Amino acid sequence: MNYEAKLDAALGRLHEEGRYRVFIDIERENGNFPHASWTKPDGSQVPVTIWCGNDYLGMGQHPVVLEAMHEALDATGAGSGGTRNISGTTVYHKRLEAELADLHRKEAALLFTSAYIANDATLSTLPKLFPGLIIYSDALNHASMIEGVRRNGGAKRIFRHNDVEHLRELLAADDPDAPKLIAFESVYSMDGDFGPIRAICDLADEFGALTYIDEVHAVGMYGPRGAGVAERDGLMGRIDIINGTLAKAYGVMGGYIAASAKMVDAIRSYAPGFIFTTSLAPAIAAGAAASVKWLKGEGGRALREKHQQQAKILKTRLKGLGLPIIDHGSHIVPVIVGDPKHTKQLSDMLLDGYGIYVQPINYPTVPRGTERLRFTPSPVHGPKEMDALVHSLDSLWAQCALNRAELSA
Repeated sequence: MNYEAKLDAALGRLHEEGRYRVFIDIERENGNFPHASWTKPDGSQVPVTIWCGNDYLGMGQHPVVLEAMHEALDATGAGSGGTRNISGTTVYHKRLEAELADLHRKEAALLFTSAYIANDATLSTLPKLFPGLIIYSDALNHASMIEGVRRNGGAKRIFRHNDVEHLRELLAADDPDAPKLIAFESVYSMDGDFGPIRAICDLADEFGALTYIDEVHAVGMYGPRGAGVAERDGLMGRIDIINGTLAKAYGVMGGYIAASAKMVDAIRSYAPGFIFTTSLAPAIAAGAAASVKWLKGEGGRALREKHQQQAKILKTRLKGLGLPIIDHGSHIVPVIVGDPKHTKQLSDMLLDGYGIYVQPINYPTVPRGTERLRFTPSPVHGPKEMDALVHSLDSLWAQCALNRAELSA
């Protein structure tokens, strides 16, 4: 077997389709985000503005977060030293879980090293707790949810994206006595559309199903205290398990679930993805706890309002240029290009010619033919940065003779 040739062929297919992903070497500037330094292939460094980051609110540079991390680092050192079961549980981990449980008005929360692992570990473990469990999963759920459902060994049903009637048909077709769980998201990150939370909760009540929501792209950014879209809509109490991240709006790292005390206790006791993983560094847990706590208050409320305003301004200006954006009312601003090679070329031209960094989004992250540039405006993108982005896109769309017909939401 010529293994090298197999690797060459696999990588060659990605290059041929324009889907080969290149790491952009950037160095964030503390106190100056969204500005950063880009190390070009020739080794030179140039200033760039980040327009595709998930540090949605700029909390990764907030003094409250940095101070908490410095204090914990000085007090405890670098790593946690073990799994949560073996010397890796500290006061910082317990404090963060208490903040998260309070955020979501749940009895308990459980930390993971990422929201991906939290989804995968939890969804793959639930059939051990509820034998015969059937999971109903939205067709556009995140890869981590898909993987967790795939690995659990139980029955699964895929319902068409946000199609409540299709979900009803699937629920009605199954044994009414079988345990059931509906897994979906509050904000789908590629199109920026919202899940029909209330309608899904109504179906769950009707058919006796548990509800599992991924609020990764909503925690910190929606709701009076930043608990997500379910909080904004007054539906948190109807959700059984909430998944969230600490690596986006909260600006640090890690993932979690929030649920009843018994549910959390069972997951932590049975999920290999939790049991056998070294816990988050105490400094990271301390910074995340500080971020969650701060964003619950009035400062967080003001930041969320400014964030939504920034997204509206950018979408309005891009619509005014006739660019093909998708607007579902969320903070995510996708601009459709529709071709992987063109998307990569536009990304390269923005970076090299205008100092604007936005990563191309291609298949399999999005369906073929819907390749896009995905912009994530934040409260720390000022008028100068906004003007530079809008003018550069206008120029490139004209230069490349791209479609300016607006897409419907």
